[in-house]
Amino acid sequence: MRILVIGERCKDVYQYGDCVRLCPEAPVPVFQSNRHQTINGGMAMNVYNNVSSLCEYPVDLITNENWTEILKTRLVDFRTNYIVLRVDQNDADYEKSDITKIEFEKYDAVIISDYNKGYLSEDDIEYIASQHPITFLDTKKILGNWCSNIMFIKINEFEYERTRHRLGEDMIDKMIITLGPNGAKYKDELYKVPKVEIKDTSGAGDTFISGLVVKYVETRDISVAIKYANECATAVVQKKGVTIV
Repeated sequence: MRILVIGERCKDVYQYGDCVRLCPEAPVPVFQSNRHQTINGGMAMNVYNNVSSLCEYPVDLITNENWTEILKTRLVDFRTNYIVLRVDQNDADYEKSDITKIEFEKYDAVIISDYNKGYLSEDDIEYIASQHPITFLDTKKILGNWCSNIMFIKINEFEYERTRHRLGEDMIDKMIITLGPNGAKYKDELYKVPKVEIKDTSGAGDTFISGLVVKYVETRDISVAIKYANECATAVVQKKGVTIV
């Protein structure tokens, strides 16, 4: 078996510190940094790392080569674990992908991790879905007819409510809707998760789709795969920072 992950990659930086007073010049919190954590490759790279940790077969990543130039820095209050501010650098400089050279027949499944930064266009995603029957999509784009050939679409509750009025039943039936602490929903079935102490939800969606695809490739049972994806996401939200299963 073999899985392909394709999508944008960046460098994630987490700076942890205290927000205990307001700035005298303006009513904004003063952030006192005391430590930082660098994740060498967020977004699609986080999906790749999670898939790799969950299976023993090969996993390939196709992504932008200039990822080290693209930084996402989050200032995190370590007392509450709230993100105070996110600073994006070079966010518009994602290079375009060249998907025409991919040997799709080598893979048992394809994960499209699309953060809508310009690396993959709607036409690119439509082409990928036309080349492989088992394609999973996690995108920040507004859904439309261009993703009608996708097998499954992972979408959060906010994204679903924003787009469902524009889509037909055939498209909605492809959607696996993540509901945060309430689990996930597919068609009319709710997949609940146990209550746990949530420390950080960063990267939980990446972990969910990673577990989903790994288990689906192994079982070809989407219900089993959703339950496993819930277990994976529940494990990582109990840890601080972007972590892998």
